[in-house]
Amino acid sequence: MTRIVLFGTGSPVVADVEESLHRAGTIIAAGISNRPAPSQLSNGIPVTEADKVSAELLSLPYLVPLFSPGNRRTAFEEAARLGLKTPFTLIDPTAILPRALELGDGSYVNAGCVVGSRVRVGAFGFLNRGALIGHDLEAGTFVSIGPGAVIGGNVTLASGVLIGAGAVVLPKIVIGENAVVGAGAVVTCDVAAGAVVAGNPARPMPQQTGN
Repeated sequence: MTRIVLFGTGSPVVADVEESLHRAGTIIAAGISNRPAPSQLSNGIPVTEADKVSAELLSLPYLVPLFSPGNRRTAFEEAARLGLKTPFTLIDPTAILPRALELGDGSYVNAGCVVGSRVRVGAFGFLNRGALIGHDLEAGTFVSIGPGAVIGGNVTLASGVLIGAGAVVLPKIVIGENAVVGAGAVVTCDVAAGAVVAGNPARPMPQQTGN
């Protein structure tokens, strides 16, 4: 059986990742805590601090179980500095996948996802529970698609995009780098890089300014 380590143990999504690994027959050798937060791993799975990781653990593949693109990117950079070298790609056995799927290293496809044909997702992508992904998706690195989101055909998601739970993105939409689509939003037109949109139809949220 494959043995891996989880880098980052404080996120609630760790529970889903643990279940997917169990269904896939993959063993968690240990979790590595990169922040001072309670571990979300099941009792009995060892957790070690980042400054106390053994050479044996560093030699294993690793997965970053964090949903937010920014947090996942930061953790990936920390893992690389620590000496972890082999990102692990996890696909839950319950997901429905096409014959032609390009999924970048370190990506995670959670339970119940349905992925259309000719989909390409960059490294460290995250497709959460029950997401419906249309054909010919082009997604960059560190993209996160929330539970139950529906992505139409021929959509382009640039690197760092976050699609919230239950959001709908209509076909042929382009969403720019690091943009955020709020939960339940319906995206009917292109979204600029760095924008935060919400509502039905989705509109940019007002930018908050300091005093």
